[in-house]
Amino acid sequence: MQACPWCEGFDLYRDYHDSEWGVPLYDDRSLFELLILEGAQAGLSWATILKKRENYRRAFDGFDPARIAEYDDRKVAALLADAGIVRNRAKVAATIQNAKAYLLLTGDGQSFSNFLWHFVDDTPIQNQWTTMAEVPAKSTRSEAMSKALGRAGFKFVGATICYAFMQSTGMVNDHLTTCPRHGEVQASFRR
Repeated sequence: MQACPWCEGFDLYRDYHDSEWGVPLYDDRSLFELLILEGAQAGLSWATILKKRENYRRAFDGFDPARIAEYDDRKVAALLADAGIVRNRAKVAATIQNAKAYLLLTGDGQSFSNFLWHFVDDTPIQNQWTTMAEVPAKSTRSEAMSKALGRAGFKFVGATICYAFMQSTGMVNDHLTTCPRHGEVQASFRR
């Protein structure tokens, strides 16, 4: 068996593939973090974001939505001067907007995890891809998630970003069937 080809040649990718990618994730704050990081990746490689992930955690106060929602112009200026993150004004503004949307969405006690997992009927989709060419960039479920997040006020949550998010959080198991992680991830689902 051979690992998914996208993770070869770069240790950080391989470590992410082997320990995180596709493992069902339910923690609200962790889901919020990954949604922000997937949006930050738009137009860039995931390697860029992985290399900067710890810097993002530091710069964005551990992805605490309540703190991020209170960011002012001074904090935005500091973020845009921080070489440890992607210094894109629209993406920084989207992170702040997403924190506000998150707080509104969860303000009545609704779990962010439950909101997101609803798009896969609370059960990871176990795809059976044998080649990378079969893996889609988006799906009807990621389109539905994108629209719902957009209606809730989230930014940088297009259908392709949502599908990558669904892959990374284990909502869909897109490890190739030839990858040892496919069966391991499938077996890890216990809700």
